[in-house]
Amino acid sequence: MGNPLVHRMTGFGTSVFAEMTQRALQFEAVNLGQGFPDTDGPPEVLEAAKQAIDSGANQYPPAIGMPVLREAVAEHQRRFYGLTVDPASEVLVTVGATEAIAASVLALVEPGEEVVTFEPYYDSYAASIALAGAQRRTVPLRFPDLAVDEEALRAAFGPRTRMVLLNTPHNPTGKVFTRAELELVAALAREHDAWVVTDEVYEHLVYDGADHVPVATLPGMAERTLTISSGGKTFSATGWKVGWVHGPAELIKAVAAVKQFLTFVGSGPFQPAIATGLRLPDEFYTTLRHGMQQRRDVLVRALTGAGLPVAPCQGTYFVIADAAPLGVTDAVDFCRRLPEEVGVVGVPVSAFCDDTESVATLVRFAFCKREEVLHEGARRLARLGAGDGAEAGG
Repeated sequence: MGNPLVHRMTGFGTSVFAEMTQRALQFEAVNLGQGFPDTDGPPEVLEAAKQAIDSGANQYPPAIGMPVLREAVAEHQRRFYGLTVDPASEVLVTVGATEAIAASVLALVEPGEEVVTFEPYYDSYAASIALAGAQRRTVPLRFPDLAVDEEALRAAFGPRTRMVLLNTPHNPTGKVFTRAELELVAALAREHDAWVVTDEVYEHLVYDGADHVPVATLPGMAERTLTISSGGKTFSATGWKVGWVHGPAELIKAVAAVKQFLTFVGSGPFQPAIATGLRLPDEFYTTLRHGMQQRRDVLVRALTGAGLPVAPCQGTYFVIADAAPLGVTDAVDFCRRLPEEVGVVGVPVSAFCDDTESVATLVRFAFCKREEVLHEGARRLARLGAGDGAEAGG
């Protein structure tokens, strides 16, 4: 009978995250692979979820999301970015940002049309584009500077371009797109009459004084941009799967038409809890950012001390390192051996790319862990610099 999976999805098997997590468990390794925190979120947010459950908010929420969360999203966008968003018609609550991405692509892109995205890309982007029967056109962010190549970006646009799918701050690289880079993307989107879908789930995890610039704040872009975020990363509640998308009412209506047949609704009692989180005072967001920046610094020092150069990391949970100076030629093999031989888990960047050869020696590590866990990971990574462990590959 052969593989029953439809052809457009045959390239999407078991994710590398599942494999590396299993190897972390098998060898009791420090898991710096998958990007989830190992601490709970703010107590006010956790308590709000308990109260919602106790008060009976356990049945289907409204199809577009609970008013309390839609209103909190609109308030948040006005508070942090000066955006005016109508919570009644311009906000849709989704089951995490992943569903928002999939529903947006499925709603707005016809089979055979093209979606421009940057590479490396979060793996669900490629899958969502494939599900829509569309084609992806990728633009590389090259290690180590990760700058946007204007010539390559312009070349990715064409007569079939329907959408730009953008992620800033960027997973897996840790890059925060500059205003100038975003203005170039915006100009090309306007020129080619393309929608822009921007994934901003790491919006509050920006370091070293860098600014997160939502595309919807750029001139002429609010009317063609869908902005996606979620509560999972900001409030350390990735398992709650509470996301949202906001934008022009006609676009939200289109996305909602698809979303209703993916999950219908979800995350009922967690919606008011995330609304509580969005309304936390500025001190929470400042403390979150500073704490995560400190953890980044612990991991970066460990990697560079072990002889692995790193790319600039101005945001997210992640930093990319190059294992080539250790003699590594194949990061996939290196990452498979790292848990057993060194006791640390990373993820090969090739899992996020079409052009795997250009990133053959790059590894993504996550720093969204307790500092004592990061220090133990650093102690183990020091073995690489000492020439002990998985110092060869390929």
